[in-house]
Amino acid sequence: MLTCYTKHQLPMLEQPKTVRIRFCKKGNLQYVSHLDLQRTIHRVLIRAGIPMWYTKGFNPHPKISFGYPLSIGTESECEFLDIRIEREISMENIMKQLNCELTDEMYVYDAYEAKNDANDVAFADYTVKICTTGGSPATAGKIAAVLSRDEVLMTKKSKSGDKEINIIPLIDQSKIGWCDETQEIVMQLRLATGSAQNLNPELLISALKRELGILQGDPTREHYTIMRERFLTADYKEFR
Repeated sequence: MLTCYTKHQLPMLEQPKTVRIRFCKKGNLQYVSHLDLQRTIHRVLIRAGIPMWYTKGFNPHPKISFGYPLSIGTESECEFLDIRIEREISMENIMKQLNCELTDEMYVYDAYEAKNDANDVAFADYTVKICTTGGSPATAGKIAAVLSRDEVLMTKKSKSGDKEINIIPLIDQSKIGWCDETQEIVMQLRLATGSAQNLNPELLISALKRELGILQGDPTREHYTIMRERFLTADYKEFR
């Protein structure tokens, strides 16, 4: 049962603590930018009455830290943000109070005291589905062959400038299949993700477009979807 209190009715903690909130971002909300997401979540936390800890001084602000940003057009079941709270509140109430302010396309499904540091993230699992003209089991096999090469060079853009990289070492695992029911190529990928190494699945798709000529036709009939499903640490344990 959700027990509603104003945040000032909740007992103060001896020390502020960090709570990790995991949420999904799906459907039309995949087109919300990371900056707009940050602004939205900030307002949602305030409206939900979450007892956040604020910095002291002339311009107090809450301590909020987001996970690795998504590219626009990518859905996710494993987004997370860390907040510091200063009053006693159950994890269940944090979830329920936030979900009262959210939608079916973005909702919280877990809240807990953080166990891993954000820098512990090493990989992310994705499911990519591709619908392309002439797609077939043979096309799926060609994709698997490209990803089994020793080298596929792509230009990666960054703040420090363009850099040519080999994307193959950044693909930890891949499983490529064909779905007869939906007539789609289904790729299950485990990609390097983190501050040291990172492969955006959009760059991988760009490589497949170049190498195989897929997704080059009518954009109203050809399309792909990307779903980020979970984060993993370097020893393949789920990031918590």
